[in-house]
Amino acid sequence: MKTLVIGTGGREHALALALSLDPGVSEVHAAPGNPGIGAVATLHDVDPMDGAAVTALAVELGIDLVVVGPEAPLVAGVADPVRAAGIAVYGPSAAAAQLEGSKAFSKGVMAAAGVPTAGSRVCVTPSEAAAALDEFGAPYVVKDDALAAGKGVVVTTDRDEALAHAAACDRVVIEEFLDGPEVSLFAVCDGRTAIALPLAQDFKRIFDGGLGANTGGMGAYSPLPWAPAGLGDDVLATVVQPTLDEMNRRGTPFVGTLYVGLALTGTGPRVIEFNCRFGDPDTQPVLALLTSPLGELLKAAADGDLGSVPPPTFAEGASVTVVMASAGYPESSSRGDVIVGTETLGEETDVDVIHAGTVRSGGQLETAGGRVLAVRAIGSDIADARAKAYEGIASISFPGAQWRRDIAAEPLGVVEGAALLESSDEVAASTVGDITRLDQEIS
Repeated sequence: MKTLVIGTGGREHALALALSLDPGVSEVHAAPGNPGIGAVATLHDVDPMDGAAVTALAVELGIDLVVVGPEAPLVAGVADPVRAAGIAVYGPSAAAAQLEGSKAFSKGVMAAAGVPTAGSRVCVTPSEAAAALDEFGAPYVVKDDALAAGKGVVVTTDRDEALAHAAACDRVVIEEFLDGPEVSLFAVCDGRTAIALPLAQDFKRIFDGGLGANTGGMGAYSPLPWAPAGLGDDVLATVVQPTLDEMNRRGTPFVGTLYVGLALTGTGPRVIEFNCRFGDPDTQPVLALLTSPLGELLKAAADGDLGSVPPPTFAEGASVTVVMASAGYPESSSRGDVIVGTETLGEETDVDVIHAGTVRSGGQLETAGGRVLAVRAIGSDIADARAKAYEGIASISFPGAQWRRDIAAEPLGVVEGAALLESSDEVAASTVGDITRLDQEIS
């Protein structure tokens, strides 16, 4: 099978690496890719937002499966001309990708499908936003009703800050705050049915302890030993399948990855958001543990026939990913800083470097974005994988590098950003009780 991965980031590097390890995949190509992807795939200088160019490249190369990684090309409809050309593509149509492209659309689908989620209001004017904030109370959750690279959400106890974010957006969705620990579930969908991959947890805020501004993600780990047993199957039944059924009813079947961001509240799992693709970085530790062929799985989903392949299998143990970001991130990013030390991890079997915002210039590896790279490790358990990941981080440097020191640290399963609430100690204590009750309910 010849595969073509579309995108430039860490998610695409992790996908290309997993595809390169699939014995059924004869060639891996990427457009445009990055230096890390170039080590496992042939790179092509094609704009990932140009559907016609992507389609032409796939035809020229005789590609059997196109995997569109990022949300922006999917929402722009890049998958549509590829599919129209008769080439299998893993990724939703432009119409189906509105599950991520519009928070308001997504909320409408959830309501029609009976999916448990936060109460919300769609607001356009300052007065509508103010009324919604007062209705739900603090902490305030304000989401830009558009793509924002994972940074369009403000969660704050400062009403003025919430109003300012709403005013800076054309349209927002204002929601009630869900006060449980957050988990990520990736459902591989073929339009009618889905398979859930192991759960992961992402760390969104820039500083240790869940403080500071929201980012695209500063690290992740998988699996989640503290999560209720059977949670994945429960979410498939109560969230994913009803959503797929509703999308089919609307005539826009969803093929690709339905990312379900969940809060495990005292009343059960509730959806924070849908995304229309694999998450980044939370996909990275999940794929690190995959032991079955990724190409076979994604091709079956693209063909609408997940039932034709065995369920995916995963190694024992755990994986942890820690992101290194450039100076100024997430408000800005520093480019052109020389990166040293990545080559020292080349011989490690349990540790690898996942490239995101990097470029080669004059024979040097340099920063080229906010989230520059990630160190991903596998180990016998989370503590072992975490130790290996941070050992890898210690060997890499570039000017202004920043990373969190508490990715996958004990205690696991606490509420990220608990400092937003009146007493983080109370939140941590109530979280333990909520998870125990939820585990009993699911079991």
